[in-house]
Amino acid sequence: MFIVTGATGRLGSQIVDRLLERVPATAVGVSVRDVDNAAALAARGVRVRAGDFTDPDTLAHAFEGAEQVLVISASIRGDGAITANHAALDAARAAGADRIVYTSHQAAAADSLFDPQRVHAAAEAHLAELGVPFVALRNGFYAATLERFAGEARASGRLVAPEDGPFSWTAHEDLAEVAAIAMTSTALEGVTPPLTAPDTLDLGDVAQLLGVERVVLPDDEWTAAAIGRGLPADLAEFTLGMFRAARRGEFAVTDPTLERLLGRPATPVSAVLN
Repeated sequence: MFIVTGATGRLGSQIVDRLLERVPATAVGVSVRDVDNAAALAARGVRVRAGDFTDPDTLAHAFEGAEQVLVISASIRGDGAITANHAALDAARAAGADRIVYTSHQAAAADSLFDPQRVHAAAEAHLAELGVPFVALRNGFYAATLERFAGEARASGRLVAPEDGPFSWTAHEDLAEVAAIAMTSTALEGVTPPLTAPDTLDLGDVAQLLGVERVVLPDDEWTAAAIGRGLPADLAEFTLGMFRAARRGEFAVTDPTLERLLGRPATPVSAVLN
């Protein structure tokens, strides 16, 4: 059985849809925190079970009968994310999975300036120690991240953010299709090449696409303004790490692998912003 975690989230739900195009629903199970939110999947014949990375005892039941498990990285911050991801990977091995697929990131590195990349690097290292065949999908930077900036920019006519750098903005729908390909073929093994769109854009380029002015604020001014608008201080500092990493060039990477696997051009940023 193919098990997908986080199957009601933005990426996970699309992965399940693409997987169901390739295998029967009876071969697919999902592990979700709230089974009520997965009622539509159950109606399609998918096995739905409760599983929570922060409560590892629930994962044995959620992963029961797994031949492959796709672990979507935990959507929490800090050391808790490392613990949660490792618990899910360990549970997949304990369930007898022949193969584990993990959603990593193209900038995964232990010395990254952006916290999630250090989390992904730790997960990749843990995977390599489990003794189970695995795929670490080094996904490009999710283009959906731009939605939070685009809404404010359209309203004000200004895209206000700290100094950044090029990003490999990549659409969820493309990455979901590649994940389904990875689960149902041997097209990818181990740590993958960067799974990115073919171009990089910084926020100046994005501002041009939106038809707004790009305004660069010093880090401290942006942080103070963000907190003043109600953003929690820890989340402001977390987000600032993204800009610091971009300035260092961590996300300025492209690779043809994603388009080769898709057999079509990657979804452009302009389509994500529309």
